[in-house]
Parts: sequence; C-alpha cells; structure tokens
Amino acid sequence: MKKTVIIITAMAMIAAMLTGCGVKPEANGNNTGENKGKIHIGIIQPVEHPSLNQIREYIIIGLEEQGLKDMVEITYKDAQGDPSNINTIVSQFVGDKMDVIVPIGTGAAQSAAAATKEIPVVFAAVSYPVEAQLVKDVNKPEANVTGVSDAIDVEQIFDLAFELTPDVKTFGFIYNSGEVNSASAINKAKEYCDAKGIKYIETTITNSGELLQAAQSLAEKTDAIFTPTDNTVASAMPVLAAEAQNAGIPVYTGADSLVADGGFATVGVDYTVLGRQVAAMVKKVVEGENISNIPVETLSEYSTIINSATAEKIGVKLSEEQLKEFQILK
Repeated sequence: MKKTVIIITAMAMIAAMLTGCGVKPEANGNNTGENKGKIHIGIIQPVEHPSLNQIREYIIIGLEEQGLKDMVEITYKDAQGDPSNINTIVSQFVGDKMDVIVPIGTGAAQSAAAATKEIPVVFAAVSYPVEAQLVKDVNKPEANVTGVSDAIDVEQIFDLAFELTPDVKTFGFIYNSGEVNSASAINKAKEYCDAKGIKYIETTITNSGELLQAAQSLAEKTDAIFTPTDNTVASAMPVLAAEAQNAGIPVYTGADSLVADGGFATVGVDYTVLGRQVAAMVKKVVEGENISNIPVETLSEYSTIINSATAEKIGVKLSEEQLKEFQILK
C-alpha cells in the first residue's frame, strides 16, 4: 500500500538535547544496535509528484549540507494519494517514536499535528498554516509545530497574466476545495478579480479523475485558467494543460513544476530553496531550539517562469525583453 524508502547514514552521536517538544535521541525506542544515538526523522508526502519529490530531495540534500549526514536516519513514506494512508503513516511515525516528523503539504501536516503533541513537527509547503489551524501565530508557534510556507503571491501572478495576455476578460479557477491552501489562494484570486472588475468562473474537483471534464468545461467558457499549488490538480496537470492548449488559452499556476507540465506561466515557488529552508529549520530543532522560538518561515525566493513551447501552442508571442527577463522553459 505504501512506498517506503529508508536512508541510513553512518552512526554518530549528537550531544545536544531539546526540552519540551524536543529531540532526545537516547530516549527513542529505535535507538538500539547500529541505530543507537541516531536522530530519527520521518518524512511523509501525500503523493508522488515532481514538486513534492523535489522538496523531499532538497530536504535531504539540505540536511547533508547542514552537517547532519552522519547524525540522522531518514524514513520516507508516500501515501500514494490516499488520505487514509496519510493517517496510517503518521500513526506509524508516532508509534516508532520518531524524533522529528516532516510532513510535506497541508493535509499531511494537519494529520501530524493532530497525532502528536510531543514530537516536533516541521512542515514543508503549507501555504496558509494559520488557516489550516496548525499555528495561531506564525511568529511564535505555541505548540510543537512550525515549518516553511510556500504561499504564492497571487497578485503577482495575475499582474504577470495581464502583462502576457492583456486581452483576458474571463478567468477560470480550478482547484480542490478540500485543500485549505488552494481555497485560500482562490479567495485571493477572487479579491484581485473583483477589485479589477474581471469576470471569473469557479470549478472545484475532489479527485484527479474529475479534472478532464472540469478542464473541458472551463476551456469552453474562459479566456485563461488559474490553478494554485493544488496537489489534486498537480497530479494530473498534463490533462489540464492539454485541454487548455487545444482551446488556445493560457494556464497560470502557482508552481514552476506545473509550468513544466504544460502550464503557461507563474511567479511561483522554487522548491529547491524551500527544501533547504526546511532542512535548516530541522537542524535548529535537532540542536536544541524550542519550537516556540522558531517562527514559521515563508519561501525566500520566487521565480517568474514561462513555458515557451506552451506559448507557441496557444499563440502567445514573447518579446525579446520578456525572453531576457524571465526564466524560459523550452
């Protein structure tokens, strides 16, 4: 049911110890035999997807860069798109007495936060942690949860949209309303459009199997489509991209990976940066910093990315200045 990858590094000891929601390697039930003294980190992601995979890969790279390579044992599990698997994996991590749990995405973070008040939880790519009820104050987390937000700047994305495709009169929004991060981003998109007098049509899906019909409907009724960093859409993004391209309309997204999958453009997330930020935060926890002293961070770098192949298919000609100014995927 679940895909598991375990990365085991050479044995070493960490002298630092946390109090409260902290790390105490010698207390971990897994610390026997060759694993004695290790910091056990459990990473969970909801589904295999390039964006999420990249976050995971760069968390691991970041931990190595932070000098923790010989001090940690990382267990990675993928829920394969099944929410019930997320709860099962998190329960397993808690039962195994992980020292730190690193959930990728809002759903996984909510499950981890609900499952334990003792183990530090350092989330990755939760766009709106307050709305997701993970923290009340991003500047001073009050429990055992902190992390790095991948909140997108919706206004910048729409400013880019009207720079590249100024004739758009009606936008289509497509997302899973069950994903808190997506719903919050769509609300910001609505506020932007309402303020500018731009029409929009909203379509929600509950699983990736509903994406084709929703995409076909929007492609017939709108001049452009916006989808945020939505895991459900991301898992089948080529379907949305193909329908939009057939209709000759752009899809603006919240992440570079969705542009790589056929979307048109974004001012979006660089997940290599996010992964490294999460790793740096995990190091603080490992070295003894209390969660309440580790504010939630936002992504430190954004990239403006355009898919030139998609531009050609939908008939958008980029200026020489735009080709020089923006990151172009070919």
